[in-house]
Amino acid sequence: MGLDEQVQAALPELWHGLLMTLTLTLLAALLSLLMGQLGCYLQLRRSRLLRGLGRFYVSVMRGTPAIVQLFVVFFTLPRLGLGGQPMLAAVLAIGLNSGAYVAEILRVNQSLITRGQREAARTLGLNRWLTWWYVVNPQVMRASLPMLVNEFTILLKTTPLASVVALTELTYAGQIVIARTYEATQVLLLVAAGYLLIALPLIGAARYLEAKRRTA
Repeated sequence: MGLDEQVQAALPELWHGLLMTLTLTLLAALLSLLMGQLGCYLQLRRSRLLRGLGRFYVSVMRGTPAIVQLFVVFFTLPRLGLGGQPMLAAVLAIGLNSGAYVAEILRVNQSLITRGQREAARTLGLNRWLTWWYVVNPQVMRASLPMLVNEFTILLKTTPLASVVALTELTYAGQIVIARTYEATQVLLLVAAGYLLIALPLIGAARYLEAKRRTA
């Protein structure tokens, strides 16, 4: 059975939603990685203030619903003169939320770095920041890659939340098409296929990295 004519006519609309979802995923993943590294770095500092800030960020992001965080960001942006930008709100909220989980992934893998490596770096004249950036971080990132890919797959499946702030990502585009065509099954199958188009390469990358890590 082929696609309904109205659904076929709506394919460009669904394609635009797919591109919006892909853009949102990439930008939020980038922010997540940056905030994850910052959150991890702060939690490992000796300073109580910095360590407390890192833990506060992780606790708040992991302890409150992502949809609440999205609303907070969306309704705060107008106070900063940045209202009417649902993509910005979605990127910030989803990226910050995911960043807390990335921070924990990186923090757990810090145990892979031996004291001897840190002492050797200091012997070479590297301070704490340079030691973390050149010695610790590259090894931790490499060991964390499979888990990070899995986290970004979860991030992708969080993007439909952006529809609550009227961002026409893939799910919201599908809802609009369904309301017009009354062809829920066909449209939802196309929406699911769109998510798989993005997710399958990520899942494949996670499996490849995990297998490579086991054989290393």
